[in-house]
Amino acid sequence: MSNSWFQFKQFLITQENSALKVGTDGVLLGAWCGVTGAKRILDVGTGTGVIALMLAQRSEAHIAAVEIDKNACRDALHNFQNSPWGERLALYSSDFNDFQKSHAISFDLVVCNPPFFKKSMKSSDPASSIARHDVSLSFEQLITGAKKLLTSQGRLAVILPIEVLDDFRETARLAGFYLSRKTTVIPKVGKPPKRVLLEFSVLATYPESDELVILIDQQRFSENFIELTREFYLNMP
Repeated sequence: MSNSWFQFKQFLITQENSALKVGTDGVLLGAWCGVTGAKRILDVGTGTGVIALMLAQRSEAHIAAVEIDKNACRDALHNFQNSPWGERLALYSSDFNDFQKSHAISFDLVVCNPPFFKKSMKSSDPASSIARHDVSLSFEQLITGAKKLLTSQGRLAVILPIEVLDDFRETARLAGFYLSRKTTVIPKVGKPPKRVLLEFSVLATYPESDELVILIDQQRFSENFIELTREFYLNMP
């Protein structure tokens, strides 16, 4: 069973009520996405609040976090209030579609670790199904909602399974986004990529592209992964 908590270097995540626990995907996105110049950030589907807290640690931005699941909201609120950055974190217990229709505030950055198992069997647990599938938030809804909420120089950052890359990128292109950064995530040397980190810009730009290997072997993380996550994971030097 998963632990009911996860300790990072500067904050603790309580996760006893959330359907999805702290995982590598969220940590990668929270450590990777660009925060330079961002004064207002929106975390869509915050879950335990881990990405929002990582971005609060990395920036001076005010961060809004949206979460549809009431149980996850209980964890996120607790985690925000007990963090060093509580005054810069705001939680909204809401469906993102409703949130983007009712909020006129513009954001410099929207981040999301979205529901992505579009073609897989749904879980019998409704909360887990919402968190893992596009039953409440499709790619198109996320992208068009983010476009509406972003400033004229705003950015959208996500982490996705590699197999839905083309679908998401094309939907973003049709909505008027430009791919600005792409990092292909390889779980272990010699293995095929499983995830991709993407950052889109409202402004036209030439995309940067690279790769991130997590494990060299069963016992060793890559230097790039250590460098990316060392400010967060306890076991990183």
